Amino acid sequence: MAENIFSDLSRMIEQVGKDKGIDKKIITEAVEAAMETAARKKYGLNKEIEAKFNAETGEMELYEFKNVVDEIDLIDNDILLEEAQKLDPDVQVGDSLGIKLDASQLGRIAAQTAKQIIMGRVRDAERDLIYSEFQERKGEIASGIARRIERGAIVVDLGKTEAYLPQREQIPGELFKPGDRIQGYIADVRQTTRGPQIVMSRADERYLVKLFEMEVPEIYDGIVEVKAAAREPGSRAKIAVVSKDSAVDPVGACVGMKGSRVQNIVQELKGEKIDIVPWNEDATRFVCNALAPAEVSKVIIDEGLKEMEIVVPDNQLSLAIGKKGQNVRLAAKLTGWKLDILSETKVHAKQQEAIFNLLLIPGMTDTQAQNIYQSGFASMHDLAASEVAEIATIPGYDETKAQTLKQSATDVIKSYADRGEAIPQSAAAALANSQGNDAKVLAEARLKMELQKDVAPVMDNVTSELINIRGVSETTAEYLKAGGIASAEDIVSKTEDQLAAIDGIGQSKAKQLKVEAENYLKDKNK
Repeated sequence: MAENIFSDLSRMIEQVGKDKGIDKKIITEAVEAAMETAARKKYGLNKEIEAKFNAETGEMELYEFKNVVDEIDLIDNDILLEEAQKLDPDVQVGDSLGIKLDASQLGRIAAQTAKQIIMGRVRDAERDLIYSEFQERKGEIASGIARRIERGAIVVDLGKTEAYLPQREQIPGELFKPGDRIQGYIADVRQTTRGPQIVMSRADERYLVKLFEMEVPEIYDGIVEVKAAAREPGSRAKIAVVSKDSAVDPVGACVGMKGSRVQNIVQELKGEKIDIVPWNEDATRFVCNALAPAEVSKVIIDEGLKEMEIVVPDNQLSLAIGKKGQNVRLAAKLTGWKLDILSETKVHAKQQEAIFNLLLIPGMTDTQAQNIYQSGFASMHDLAASEVAEIATIPGYDETKAQTLKQSATDVIKSYADRGEAIPQSAAAALANSQGNDAKVLAEARLKMELQKDVAPVMDNVTSELINIRGVSETTAEYLKAGGIASAEDIVSKTEDQLAAIDGIGQSKAKQLKVEAENYLKDKNK
């Protein structure tokens, strides 16, 4: 047995290397290690034995090494100089002497042990080879045959090895039987004690991207780039694309002639609906594209928190949100922004509540409240919690006025807290809970109820004329009125410095006002 196993090693190494696709050096090292293990079992575990494959003769040479000494200390590893010189006359004390052993004397059990070690090393080499191959294929699409189901996971035969398609990576409602062909994305490759473990996915966004890459030549060639993808597997997906060539429409390229390209992908994903969205570096435009087919009226951005309030017409609200919130959920995932969808009616009500809250500050007018609200302060609490420098950015406010406004807001909040009352959120709430409130608050509540009929303030004739001048907003008109300016003629009669001295105007706006007022009068007198 020993002779059969250890003879003609060249042929065995060549054959195993060819059959298994393993480097001959790895097999040779495995055979040498096996020989050393078998020899130690035969001649002694403490002996220093080395095996070396001789490629020229095709045989395994086995040597036992001993230290040449004058006096033996370790029986297994030492040899007296006198005995050593019988084997090699030139040897000296301190040398290491290699004594050739007869490999054919290892016996049946030793040969069997050697065979097991060789096969174990070959298996390890095969596993390393498979791991390396699939590690390189990670991120690609693979196809195989379903063999069995283990705890919900489908075991897929890929030829050289098996892959696992966990239940969480399967498309809901999709059923496979043993023998069915399965295609999936190689999501992960792990090295375990039982060998490489390949994890496949059909639910990953990257699988969708790879399918488009396979189906759309422009993506494969790099002309069209997939910027982002979001999926709810088996139901709906969104993919954002951009073209590097102005002559190529990215959405059209992905859809294909009569929708042929995208339909092939839909069929592979068992009917999953796919929205192809044009990517835009402007986050606002990108979000609007992602929410299609819903129309967007207004977008309010919070860069710091990376949040957006999306205002849509009332009849577009359900379309923007989607079934069970799916459309906005996918759009948020696609864009990376937190999205809050609001109807125009709700925004209108929210603005009314904010204006009313600010009107509770003594001396606050509706125009001032709207100005403060448009500057990003939605309540007294916002003013009380903000720094004076932030409040001073509101048009018409310097640091002194900002400090006064902040203190007034703080005082009102404290007055309600001292009385143990909640700050009313609307005029109706103020009237309903008016018991204990002073007459001033109740009067302001009634005033606000009138104002809630129309958020925009009722214009008098003077204000109406002023806002007809190009570049004059309702807020600017109110500032001009407060400064004694009632008409275009009044603007023209003032110097730029006099206009700039009016709160909320400033030097640059004063110059523009004079020019626009003169133009307005010329047109009026024609």
